[in-house]
Amino acid sequence: MPLRLPVPWVTLPVALALLGLGASGAPPRALPEGKLPDDVRLAPPKDLDGYFPFEVPATKAGWEQRSERVRRQVLISQGLWPLPAKTPLEPVIHGRRDQGDYTVEKVYFQSAPGLFVTGNLYRPKGKSGRLPGVLCPHGHWTNGRFMDQGEEAVRKEIAAGAERFEEGGRSPLQARCVTLARMGCVVFHYDMMGYADSQQLSMQLVHGFAKQRPEMNDPVRWGLFSPQAESRFQSVMGLQTWNSIRALDFLEGLPDVDAKRMAVTGASGGGTQTFVLCGVDPRPAAAFPAVMVSTAMQGGCTCENASGFRVGTGNIELAALFAPKPMGMTGANDWTIDMPTKGFPELQRLYELMGAKDRVMLKHLPHFGHNYNYVSRSAMYQWFNRHLGLGLKEPVIEENFPRLTGEELTVWNDRHPKPRSGDDFERDLVQWWTADATKQLAAAALTEEGRRTVIQPAIDLTVGRTLAEVGPVEWELGPKTDDGQVIAMTGLLRNKERGEVVPVTFLHPKSWSGRTVILVTTSGKAALYTADGEPTAEVRRHLNAGATVVGVDLMYQGEFLGNGKPIEKTAKVKNPREAAAYTFGYNTTVFQQRVHDLLTVISFVKHHEKASKEIVLATGPGAEAWAACAKAVSGDAVQAAAGGTGTFRFASVRDIHSPDFVPGGAKYLDPFVLDR
Repeated sequence: MPLRLPVPWVTLPVALALLGLGASGAPPRALPEGKLPDDVRLAPPKDLDGYFPFEVPATKAGWEQRSERVRRQVLISQGLWPLPAKTPLEPVIHGRRDQGDYTVEKVYFQSAPGLFVTGNLYRPKGKSGRLPGVLCPHGHWTNGRFMDQGEEAVRKEIAAGAERFEEGGRSPLQARCVTLARMGCVVFHYDMMGYADSQQLSMQLVHGFAKQRPEMNDPVRWGLFSPQAESRFQSVMGLQTWNSIRALDFLEGLPDVDAKRMAVTGASGGGTQTFVLCGVDPRPAAAFPAVMVSTAMQGGCTCENASGFRVGTGNIELAALFAPKPMGMTGANDWTIDMPTKGFPELQRLYELMGAKDRVMLKHLPHFGHNYNYVSRSAMYQWFNRHLGLGLKEPVIEENFPRLTGEELTVWNDRHPKPRSGDDFERDLVQWWTADATKQLAAAALTEEGRRTVIQPAIDLTVGRTLAEVGPVEWELGPKTDDGQVIAMTGLLRNKERGEVVPVTFLHPKSWSGRTVILVTTSGKAALYTADGEPTAEVRRHLNAGATVVGVDLMYQGEFLGNGKPIEKTAKVKNPREAAAYTFGYNTTVFQQRVHDLLTVISFVKHHEKASKEIVLATGPGAEAWAACAKAVSGDAVQAAAGGTGTFRFASVRDIHSPDFVPGGAKYLDPFVLDR
């Protein structure tokens, strides 16, 4: 028989006195009426122009653990976990031009079925054996690989000391490829999507996306930037990273390239491509991301942002993933201006921690604006000369060369026609990406190792936090009553390290069984009580059985609501463009925050001096998914999430600013948490 407490629960005055309720029957508050919790998540969301410092771990082991998590975050947020199937590249190399001491060829290959990477291959003449290979992403320079800044602009550059030659200086992009080839490297200069020959996805879509496209917000055949794509971590940035990985595959597969001596360098957006690729692919031996790595602006283009990508991290730490391999970089009079004092010292400390102090370098050139000019390129030449073992006498000096025009560089002609493009191509590409990921994840889920090494890490990163990552939680007691049978306590759980606060009410029976029931509902801790201010029948049942019952105001519930009205749309950054990554590339979503609040409560209960023997999440209608996700990242700390998983699925969310939206939710949480 269940324990019957000698308390007249049905008598309203006694219940009010016991639980500390007001005469109106309103549930007890941890804070005065009208005062919101001092929670960092109520502040305006962080954006790409925020401050992104890097905290160097105290030990090498600490960095190894941290870097592995960040590396997984990069891959997962890019839609590359697990990596897509590496389908045949089927490379085509044609149009060889003899430029005297080097040659230039035209290249295209398929990074995925029907998706082509385009570029030019620069090879030195008179060299034998396997040579170093250098990958050159170009960044957001006008016309990309076809760049020509014109006679007037280059004359100003020469006068300012930024360039040496009028003809060669008109294309700094070609200049570095030519010089690296003359130094003895095989160089692949490839297009960002939307530039030069890569027009299957347009410039406007990839780099200038501004408004959501209703016609591409389809539950079956969706396009990029849609809620369906975001809920599967599908982004233009992910496609560019995949193109970079496949470009490295192409370079590595050339018969004259030494796979152990490959490097990557690019500036601005090309710098982003450089450190992202080098952070997740173990093959590059040296890197030189120019004018991009900093604690300030993180990358303004849609192609440099992805949902989940920089949550809790930033470009300094992302670049640090390459340690202890040699990485050089430049700073200028742009967002990298403070690198000598903010960012680079931390990278130096990390490299010293890794026993490689001399393998990181900053050439700071604050008298130049945003650039990859001759002076900056010169620093790169010396860096690669040393770390690719070229053995050239320094300084390596860049010489002039005959600049090639866009017409001379383009890979497409009558014999090599342009591939298909447009909305239907985009839909087909995204569907291939979806089908490939679904197949690989289903296979991983069949084995214990796959569930442990592929599925669970994806769940953890999609939820955004595990129980082990919560950190210390402190209890700040508010109203408290004790009738001799039940102690009613309302207060705040504080996670000072994260700046988060959770209002809670504990109903703790004196005859405690060691069981704690956390009530998870859409109405917060008010769900402990009826409209008359009495504990609900469910709460009485748990108390009678000797269980502690916890009511919690999750984010934007109860005491988080100044006006008492449920949130309908999530906050977004000031950036007017409607790409989810501008907000959710830097901030967690409301759904994730609510799950994190549950983890805070679970952690407090689990680590209390009177630890619970059993923790159960009891869910109400509409709250099942929060509880299921919390349990999925809590290991064996939660014994059950009573109430099932409900009917909600992330794939059905049609608005990126819905409180139910979670990047990656349809890819990982629907099949492996909610459908499990």
